[in-house]
Amino acid sequence: MSKPRQTLAERDSAPASRGDPAGLRFGAMDPTHEHLRRVADALIAATNAFAVEQVLGLFAHDAVIDDPSTGHRFDGHAGIRRYVEQYFVGYQTVTRFLSMQRLGPQRARVRVDFTGDFGHEIGNLDITVDALGLIARLDADLE
Repeated sequence: MSKPRQTLAERDSAPASRGDPAGLRFGAMDPTHEHLRRVADALIAATNAFAVEQVLGLFAHDAVIDDPSTGHRFDGHAGIRRYVEQYFVGYQTVTRFLSMQRLGPQRARVRVDFTGDFGHEIGNLDITVDALGLIARLDADLE
């Protein structure tokens, strides 16, 4: 007999599994507001800890980060690694969550406060997740 499928609410409230430390994967269902918030919180926690591998685990392998403030787009895990190492580890960037607005079924805009060796900035992270709950695209912009 097969195991009954969990509803999205049950999955969102279930503890994270060993293979999914942030509790982000939810199958082929639209994420809830709470799921998108957990994705944002996990990303902020991982970048604040300078945990590059943990950050990569939050992104799909073919994900894209587009950050006009850097003048570059970062493709796939190799590009995302460069982005995190250069702009978070390199500048000792600490990010603080300010607010979140849902933009669609799989998108949210997270307003954040950045501090580091560069000084202080406020910005937005537009996060789009895929059907597995991984970040497929992140558009970063400073105010």
